[in-house]
Amino acid sequence: MNFVKVASACPVTKVADVDFNLENIKKCIDDSLVKESKVIVFPELSITSYTCSDLFLQRRLLDKSENALENLCNYSEDKDILIAVGAPFEHNNLLYNAAYIIFKGKILGIVPKSYLPNYSEFYEKRWFSSGLHVDTDLIDLSFQKEIPFGTNLIFTCGDIKIAFEICEDLWVTIPPSSYLSILGANIICNLSASNELVSKSDYRKNLISNQSARCMSAYVYSSAGVFESTTDLLFSGHLMISENGSTLAENERFQRENEIITGIIDINKLKAERLKNVSFRDSVAFCPFKGKYINFAFDNIEISTFDRYIDRHPFVPSNEHERDVRCEEIFNIQASALAKRFCHTNSKKAVIGISGGLDSTLALLVVVKTFDILGLPRKNIVTITMPGFGTTDRTYTNALDLCNQLGTDLREINIVEASLQHFKDIGHKAEIHDVTYENVQARERTQILMDLANKEGGLLIGTGDLSELALGWCTYNGDHMSMYSVNCSIPKTLVRYLVKYVAEKQLSGKVSETLLDILDTPVSPELLPKDKNGEITQKTEDIVGPYELHDFFLYYFIKQGATPEKILFLAKAAFKDYYSEEEISKWLNMFLRRFFTQQFKRSCLPDGPKVGTISLSPRGDLRMPSDASYNGWI
Repeated sequence: MNFVKVASACPVTKVADVDFNLENIKKCIDDSLVKESKVIVFPELSITSYTCSDLFLQRRLLDKSENALENLCNYSEDKDILIAVGAPFEHNNLLYNAAYIIFKGKILGIVPKSYLPNYSEFYEKRWFSSGLHVDTDLIDLSFQKEIPFGTNLIFTCGDIKIAFEICEDLWVTIPPSSYLSILGANIICNLSASNELVSKSDYRKNLISNQSARCMSAYVYSSAGVFESTTDLLFSGHLMISENGSTLAENERFQRENEIITGIIDINKLKAERLKNVSFRDSVAFCPFKGKYINFAFDNIEISTFDRYIDRHPFVPSNEHERDVRCEEIFNIQASALAKRFCHTNSKKAVIGISGGLDSTLALLVVVKTFDILGLPRKNIVTITMPGFGTTDRTYTNALDLCNQLGTDLREINIVEASLQHFKDIGHKAEIHDVTYENVQARERTQILMDLANKEGGLLIGTGDLSELALGWCTYNGDHMSMYSVNCSIPKTLVRYLVKYVAEKQLSGKVSETLLDILDTPVSPELLPKDKNGEITQKTEDIVGPYELHDFFLYYFIKQGATPEKILFLAKAAFKDYYSEEEISKWLNMFLRRFFTQQFKRSCLPDGPKVGTISLSPRGDLRMPSDASYNGWI
């Protein structure tokens, strides 16, 4: 599956006590091996400690540091982990602040710090030289010869490509990691000694998250801890692991024991992001240097305990505050897009079919918000309820109550007689409840809505959502069609939260109660007759599967181009307490079959706004042939 576990570590240190520091570095390595990490990153100058100041010019300290590196190489001989530690490096009468990359008894390469801070509380140029203009060279240490030395080193194990920068390198206008990512590095490691100031940790976190997003990479960050010298500064031991803009792991700062955090990096996810981003590919031409690729090989990268958090609902923020902010933004996008279409067409009326279900409810709420923005009376919103053979009292009542409470122009047109006449016209028996039986009703409703929109001089607003489009769970030229579709890029799991957000945060009283009851109603097209108790018999999720699974499949299929095997693996991790592997596999195959066979419906969708990173619009995000075979995916 191309996952690799990485670690960021902050050992307890004593300033200039190399032996003490080395022992704690070893303890952190052992701990990370227990946790199955394959890469471990230590702070800047972790062998000596960062705050040695003029002691960096002492021969004793430099010799002790090199001896410690030899010791660490010997210690690592039988350990399947890439180790990055910081230490001084002396070369051609210059001293560099460097990262030493060690694997199985050897130093694979030495990366010097490019940018030396020499302002405010920093004065590194007093001791160190910049590695910015160092050409890749082979250098010798007392215990190992011909070690690659330079800022352009990329350490490669198959698809895993790791590069390094040091502290200030990240804070400059164009960090070295930007170029290293262009050259193929997908895991950037930063050995740092970033002191603490009020609010600096927030800035630092945003910097790391944003850089991982710009580089479409993972970013493993380790900073010096509280046992550095406090002559003028305090360090907190801030540890972070980010991936393409998301923080996978972060510690509590100011710890007083050896500490490591771990995170599982999804290499294939990063590859997928870069593969589809043309701008990333174009930027390769502007890289001012070439990469030096150093090959190595892990014994294996298998993870027996897959502890990466996999969100069951990737379209829905798990944090309530963030979710509320997202919901408000989505409503603004939907309403603003619809308002533009009304201004462009000079329309003053909207027509919308209301079933008492989630999708039409959300669409109506968007239309109401749009009319309020434009200063148009809500009575210009023509809401049509069209009861048929399967309409239940609950959905019918909720549809009426909602429209009345929102103050729209409510009309009722029963489609039973028209449908029976159509059955007679085409020679279909009404007691045969097949796809013809269902689609006659869907198309009858769409015909009514289209014709009424023409009669009223208004726009017919579509109600179908992204999940239905992915599955093709809509009647071609029925509910599949409208004059503008406001929900077309909103998945079913998010539709539910949007309606809930309005019910709980924006409205109150009777209308809020109605919305909450709509939320509790089973999802159904209500095209088959109700049971003897007047209840819904046709529940969509019993037929095509749970929407939370389908939304999960859709996210990874489109966002990452993930294989079915990977989607199944991730779904098992996310839904292990909810569905069996057999259930997940069954519905995944259902999703794949329907996604491929129903593309013809998506090829002629009406206009509608894109609100998230995933859309199935044939004009923008998904150019897919309607005749593609699904055989290679099942």
